[in-house]
Amino acid sequence: MRRRGSLVAFAGLFVTVLGYGLQRAPAVSRNSPFSEQRAGVDLQTLVGFGPRPAGSDAIVKARNYIIAELQKAGLKPQLDEFDARTPRGFRHMVNIRAVRTGAKPGLIAITGHYDTKVFDNIRFVGASDGGSSAAWLLEFARTTAGLKLQNTLEFIFFDGEEAVVEWTDDDSVYGSRHDVDRRVRDKKLSDLKAMILVDMIGDKNLNIRKESQSTGWLKDIIWNTAQSMGYVREFPKDQIDVSDDHIPYLKANIPAVDLIDFDYPCWHMACDTLDQVSAHSLKIVGDVVYASLPEIDRH
Repeated sequence: MRRRGSLVAFAGLFVTVLGYGLQRAPAVSRNSPFSEQRAGVDLQTLVGFGPRPAGSDAIVKARNYIIAELQKAGLKPQLDEFDARTPRGFRHMVNIRAVRTGAKPGLIAITGHYDTKVFDNIRFVGASDGGSSAAWLLEFARTTAGLKLQNTLEFIFFDGEEAVVEWTDDDSVYGSRHDVDRRVRDKKLSDLKAMILVDMIGDKNLNIRKESQSTGWLKDIIWNTAQSMGYVREFPKDQIDVSDDHIPYLKANIPAVDLIDFDYPCWHMACDTLDQVSAHSLKIVGDVVYASLPEIDRH
């Protein structure tokens, strides 16, 4: 099954419940430049292209839209094209990258995937699974225009996150595996200081549990920020074990964190449509990550 080792909730669930009765840390402002309205338009547009599996005509339309919007935001998107060997033969895939330059050459990668799972028996448009991460990342790239950091931000839209047939180490996360290999090949892996991944964050009932394999200090910063902003329900402290685009980075010893709502009831079902998602959930994640970045930058 995709993005699961074992799906386990730990005792932290009880800590979360009890935490409602404890005194919260001083509140952090929920305001950030992240626009719920713009993210909603992006989400509707991307889902409107229909199913967007790697190599499809629809993903080309999605890619062209993302490129055009990044350019409007004053960024210069780069296309990282590669041919991936899949169980159904080679498929052409394209990662989209753009950078917002900081004071230092070190990089913080902000990432998500823009492809959808291919199904032979249902029409799967992936409103949350593929749509939400791409729309969020696009708006977050706009949002950071005025954010002054030491490290450079690199926005990466992964192609080929989804398995072509069935999730295995070889049939999954093609785009992120390619990106790590590229950095190793170019001897630039050490430039990458941290990687933040968002996936399936569109659920109306947002519930992002701590991914157990993710780097501890990154989880601490993001969850402490979320708690201080009052997002206790949306960022509970119990844990879940998920295999996703962050794993190739962790294997390469790059600090990485996966922000994912794996409790989404329409995961890999035809009902993963716009009526099941909310741009407000994207806004919550945007505000939390935006408020977390200065501390991540300093770490």
